[in-house]
Amino acid sequence: MVKNTKPERRRYSPEKRRSLILDHTADIVAREGVAQLSVERIGKEAGISKSLVYAYFPNLTELLRELYQREMRHIRRAQADAANGAATFEDLVRSITHAYLSYMHERGPLIERLAAEPSVSEMRDPTEFSRNKAVDYLAEIITHHFDLPPDIARAATDISFGLPASAGSYLHRGNLDLKTVEDLTVTMIIGTIIHLKDEYSVRRQPLRRQD
Repeated sequence: MVKNTKPERRRYSPEKRRSLILDHTADIVAREGVAQLSVERIGKEAGISKSLVYAYFPNLTELLRELYQREMRHIRRAQADAANGAATFEDLVRSITHAYLSYMHERGPLIERLAAEPSVSEMRDPTEFSRNKAVDYLAEIITHHFDLPPDIARAATDISFGLPASAGSYLHRGNLDLKTVEDLTVTMIIGTIIHLKDEYSVRRQPLRRQD
């Protein structure tokens, strides 16, 4: 009697199946880019039919958007967790920066390829609510720690949020290691805040008039 050697399809919960589809999509995009993506390809690598992929995602655009949202949520969560253990302002900046750059070091090509896709980049920031909360949290610390006006502290914080993103992109096209890029980024962020404090301290000093 010949045994059936065809592998039995595993049964997963809808949440697990959805996550696996996203995982296989991420693998393809990270290796080969968005251009090589198709529902048929995803289904083949996931070991399911393309009709089952469509049952979870109506089209590739929605699939890519959800994948990008998932990746960004992971980054924000890692940064939030890292910030909880910070004891000093430098610890805070370094821990948040390290969490971001470590994630980008591992999954940077995937993030950059997704962000470069027009159907994904045209959407609103999928983590805007988390970003705003993070900016508010850090701006309040900077306001009190460096005695800066709240509006200036928030603007500086919001602008500084772009530095780790630029550093993450540089990791994959530059020739510096992760630790060096992290040190540079932390120095630039803290240096900017300290310079702002010095500027505003000078501006608030009373005029020294000659008698």
